[in-house]
Amino acid sequence: MESHIPRLVIAATQSGAGKTTIVTGLLAALRERGVAVQSFKVGPDYIDPGYHQLASGRPGMNLDTWLTPKEKLSASLAREMEGAGIAIIEGVMGLYDGGRQGISSTAEIAKLLKAPVVFVIDAKSMGASAAAIALGFRDYDKEVKIAGVILNRVGSDTHEAMLREAMAGIGMPVFGVLRRQEGLGMPERHLGLVPVEERSGADEPARKAVKAMGIAVREQVDLDSMLKLAETAEPLQVQPAEGNISCTMPVCRIGVAKDEAFSFYYPASLQVLKDLGAELVTFSPLADKSLPQVDGLIIGGGFPEMFAKRLEDNHSLRRDIREKALSGLPVYAECGGYMYLMESLQDFEGQEYAMTGIFPGRAVMTSKLQTVGYIEARMSRDTVLGRKGSLIHGHEFHFSVEEDTEKTTERPFEFTRLRNGQSYGAGQMCNNTLGSYLHLHFAGCPEQARAFVEACTAWKERH
Repeated sequence: MESHIPRLVIAATQSGAGKTTIVTGLLAALRERGVAVQSFKVGPDYIDPGYHQLASGRPGMNLDTWLTPKEKLSASLAREMEGAGIAIIEGVMGLYDGGRQGISSTAEIAKLLKAPVVFVIDAKSMGASAAAIALGFRDYDKEVKIAGVILNRVGSDTHEAMLREAMAGIGMPVFGVLRRQEGLGMPERHLGLVPVEERSGADEPARKAVKAMGIAVREQVDLDSMLKLAETAEPLQVQPAEGNISCTMPVCRIGVAKDEAFSFYYPASLQVLKDLGAELVTFSPLADKSLPQVDGLIIGGGFPEMFAKRLEDNHSLRRDIREKALSGLPVYAECGGYMYLMESLQDFEGQEYAMTGIFPGRAVMTSKLQTVGYIEARMSRDTVLGRKGSLIHGHEFHFSVEEDTEKTTERPFEFTRLRNGQSYGAGQMCNNTLGSYLHLHFAGCPEQARAFVEACTAWKERH
């Protein structure tokens, strides 16, 4: 069926040009106007959508053509637009950057969604060269509809006039000019921005930052022209949504670790579990002394290395998780959650902390990024995610390495990196507990979600 969804893609020359600051400010400014705006982030990003949610009041969602089939992209966009009047889509890295052969690049997403693109250029220490950059990006792929630019980190009235003149010379509309402003942005560390979950304390620094971004965009970006541009997006062909399972009673209860240490979850991925009849119950490995009554656990990624002492000090919960896992409770852990299931974790300073000890070995943080990119994961044995031979599209991004894992037997996964084709055994398994550095999206592998829900339901029926 045909669906008219006003939409814009905000792209940039490269990472660090100011996309997230501008998108977050745009969301806040539109919300202040009374516009119901739904945000999306291109690629496997967990952190930026958190700032989107603070600004828009709606959960930020992800669009990715590796983690989920590109045929479902329009339907994914349309499904999340209920109650919203406009979609703002933040790109990833530079406009044409993505996986191998441009998989899940901002350009690919923009073309598939037939969305106009507003191009962010960091114009600091730059004059007419900014127009040359805009012209090159516009001409590189004429199927990408670059409709105009936002110039960021402009220094003065003279600098702005120079840039506007250069853009007029190539027929490039300017939708906004943001001046350099100290403190306008978010703090970063080894995996990117600091998550919202860590910045929402008593002084609410995240909310203050979002408010400042909203004011900057409201005062320096032509919001009326941006809204008019979004309306020019042509109608999308959207496949009817697949019917959800209707359950009067949940088939099982799944505990989801959720706090400052573990916050990496795609809302649409968790929704797949709910659609299959699972009731999701959150718990905190930092604060809770025991697990809630559940039939399975999911421990996602995050920053356990930043909270290792608090995780170690919570002896009772670590013991509860270990005992339940060793008794056969289905447990699925990703990246930071995988590290938490090892015997110990060594932080950046070399201090070692005890973890749950379900898997042998320790996770050691390093100063160097170990792996980043899309992977193909084939299961080497039957697991709580399905049968041996099952193939999953996923993503890896971590600074830690596994050490002292001589006791590890057969690895449950074989990972193959999309970028270079390198293959290697990955992850660990103990009883019904499965963990690895894999990040997956259940909307792209619903059969794995079903297998996990079925494993949890079987546990419930036995106990």
